[in-house]
Amino acid sequence: MSTLSQIILQVNGISTTCPPNTILPKFLEKMGFNPRLVAVEYNGEILHRQYWDNTQLRTGDRLEIVTIVGGGSDS
Repeated sequence: MSTLSQIILQVNGISTTCPPNTILPKFLEKMGFNPRLVAVEYNGEILHRQYWDNTQLRTGDRLEIVTIVGGGSDS
């Protein structure tokens, strides 16, 4: 029985690899993102945080990851 050592997906338009069966929060951490400070579009749809732990990445998936930046005025 043969298994793939890596899967290929697109992250912010760039081809990236990760091990099979990787769940989204672990992938975000591996990529250097704080999962609490990002929003994720998964295959064209905003993926609500409640589904992240059940989202297993697969070959061909497309992720857009946006970092949430806090701020405001000093007025």
